[in-house]
Amino acid sequence: MRALLGLAAAAALIAGPAPAADPLRAGADMVRDRALTDPTAYAVVESLSTEVGARPAGSEAAARARDWGVAKLLGLGFSNVRVESFPLTGWSRGAESAMLTAPYEAGLAILGLGGSVSTPPEGIEGEAVVFHAYADLLAAPVGSLTGRIVIVTQPMTRTQEGAGYGAANPMRRSGASEAARRGAVAYLVRSLATGVSREPHTGALNYQPGAPKIPAAALSVIDAEQIDRLAKLPTPIRIRLKLASAMAPGTGWTVVGEIPGTEHPEQVILIGGHLDSWDPGTGAIDDGAGIAIAVGAARLAGAAPHPPKRTLRVAMFGAEEMDFTNAAFTAAHKADVANIVAIGEIDEGADRVWSAQFPAGTTGLPEMKVLAASLTGLGIYVSPEPSRFGGSDIAGLTAAGAPLINLRQDASRYFNWHHSSEDTLDKIDPAQLNQNVAAWAAFLYVASQTDLNLRPAVPPKP
Repeated sequence: MRALLGLAAAAALIAGPAPAADPLRAGADMVRDRALTDPTAYAVVESLSTEVGARPAGSEAAARARDWGVAKLLGLGFSNVRVESFPLTGWSRGAESAMLTAPYEAGLAILGLGGSVSTPPEGIEGEAVVFHAYADLLAAPVGSLTGRIVIVTQPMTRTQEGAGYGAANPMRRSGASEAARRGAVAYLVRSLATGVSREPHTGALNYQPGAPKIPAAALSVIDAEQIDRLAKLPTPIRIRLKLASAMAPGTGWTVVGEIPGTEHPEQVILIGGHLDSWDPGTGAIDDGAGIAIAVGAARLAGAAPHPPKRTLRVAMFGAEEMDFTNAAFTAAHKADVANIVAIGEIDEGADRVWSAQFPAGTTGLPEMKVLAASLTGLGIYVSPEPSRFGGSDIAGLTAAGAPLINLRQDASRYFNWHHSSEDTLDKIDPAQLNQNVAAWAAFLYVASQTDLNLRPAVPPKP
């Protein structure tokens, strides 16, 4: 609590008192400063990660998370709380093991990749081919890896904005299919992680059309580094892999709640995070934190002395990790795009916001200048780069024209833990979590109290 109070005091000193003649700035600063000590967001993520825990899409736990989301929004005073269901293919993890069998026997720490097919019950054993760079796998001729187990050990780069993850993602998403096209019978990839740990990091793969489906798993960083060292020796490397995963048709659920606008209820400002998580941890930073930030910010902006003129809508997206929400949510809401004032998804953990990105050509608007001044008090600067990608669950709606807001979180620590057993509540710093809530609350206040238009002006036809 002392840390939260200290952050609030520091923010007030940096920002200074809002001019008395500017009630919009005063209101934005008020909800911002209240957020810095508000317990709501931490209570929400603590509740979700403790009472529900891991919640893979299509699982029984996902149904519990749905019910939790409805009860939480109703309990916090949201209106029009509802569940939007959609079909999906659920993937479940069974028994898994990997063993180095040559040049000596040793266990390997792995997690099967989401969507991976199983091995035969007896497993797969074969000689391994190690690629230190993914580009080297792509350069290998078709047929050159027949019968082999391919291992890619390229490390992921740590960056503040998370760009290292985007650069490394094809290794996990497409690597199995690329290896299979070249004749491989199984695929292992160094975990997409920035920490040095024996805890592997899972994540989804996407089998490519025309390529055989082979079993695939992520190696822990420490085991991948050991494989790298073994690859320098003249002796062959052999691996035995067993995966017993399963897939079955299921249902996903997105939970939605609102604080209705008083003057323009049809105009919607929509923010959210994803309700599903991977199975090894408890989904605290990925993405319980995003849900908590959205709920906490909307609640504060909606509880200001002047109620919002436009509707604040919070979405708990039902199946982000396996890529099912976007199509379903887009289909359900594409007709509403003209009434979406702004949209944003929070899915980079719980560490502080350091940069804000808005639609092209909007930073000079009077309302946005007020917002920028308020965000300065949180140590956030407005980037000259316009917002582009803001989350996979809303990608279809942003492509259809919904104005995207992107408050960039510091991802320097996030990939130490995400998609692993270490995605747990202890990784969340309450003061940094509340700084996120403060930034989003200030934006929601400004956007809901004004006629802010974030759509680019259409140039006149010649």
